[in-house]
Amino acid sequence: MTLDTLIDTLLDRTVVAGYTKVGYRVREHTWPSQALEPMPGKVVVVTGAASGLGLAAAEGFSRLGASVWLVVRSQSRGDEAVVRLRDRGVDGELRVGVCDLSELASVRLLAGELLAQTERLDVLVNNAGVLTARRELSADGIELTFATNVVAPFLLTNLLLPAMLARSAGRIINVSSGGMYLQRLRAGDLQSERGHFDGAAVYARSKRAEVVLAELFAQRLPAGGVTVHAMHPGWADTPGLRASLPGFYGLARPLLRSPQQGADTILWLGSATEPGRRSGCFWHDRQARPAHLLPFTRETAAERERLWSACVELSGLTDRPVQRPWETSDGALQSHS
Repeated sequence: MTLDTLIDTLLDRTVVAGYTKVGYRVREHTWPSQALEPMPGKVVVVTGAASGLGLAAAEGFSRLGASVWLVVRSQSRGDEAVVRLRDRGVDGELRVGVCDLSELASVRLLAGELLAQTERLDVLVNNAGVLTARRELSADGIELTFATNVVAPFLLTNLLLPAMLARSAGRIINVSSGGMYLQRLRAGDLQSERGHFDGAAVYARSKRAEVVLAELFAQRLPAGGVTVHAMHPGWADTPGLRASLPGFYGLARPLLRSPQQGADTILWLGSATEPGRRSGCFWHDRQARPAHLLPFTRETAAERERLWSACVELSGLTDRPVQRPWETSDGALQSHS
């Protein structure tokens, strides 16, 4: 083990140092200067791109030469985001996709628009998320956090996969959270119907589910083509953190990363050569990390499949009239493991 690797591991396990801007600044000195590859002609979709990590990722991909779709909740928010990027000197192609990710019909409309207006899709960043103080239901009757953070990206990923698989290439990135290390998958209560509703814990469990789904997608997709990864950005100074966890934000603010620092690994996963060589990993600061640090968070194979089946059912994938070659008869991806 090299000294750099030892320092990196110690930063990761101590959390406070590794997740803050301190950890980022220590690690970035070890990264190759040309690790981010140019992306001219490539098309990137970023959900939750109006601010924070999503906006920073959209900016980064555009500066690498990609055409970027900013997926936001309203046209006005999308227009404002484009203006902000133009004011920062971003001159690449930026397009706005309007979608309420808590509504399945809206997700389907977005997917249809994207597939109709672009001949290719190279990178999908499932970044949008919500943290609620109390239990709420979406328009489809699904618990709102699970609907937005888990079911919506699952559906969007499945609907956009044909554009990626047609070229036997592409990258899917699920933006998770370091908070998932303290939560296990509750396969028997995915919609948080039992017991006290703790918004932060429910959010962290949804982020755990995103990591599991990334691993399951990677297992089911043909090897050597589309890759699927999950990552966490560390503690970044974003409007979402400010609004949802004001107490933590106030205490941690001096150490928080900038949105650009938090989004760096998203850019690296979408553009660099190394992450395209494998699939199903969990990343932080350009390094693959363990998906579990505590024994009690580990889920069983049956629980993982229960999550997948629930997402298939809740997202309505069973209503697809045409079975595609990589799917089973119930609309889910078949396993290639």
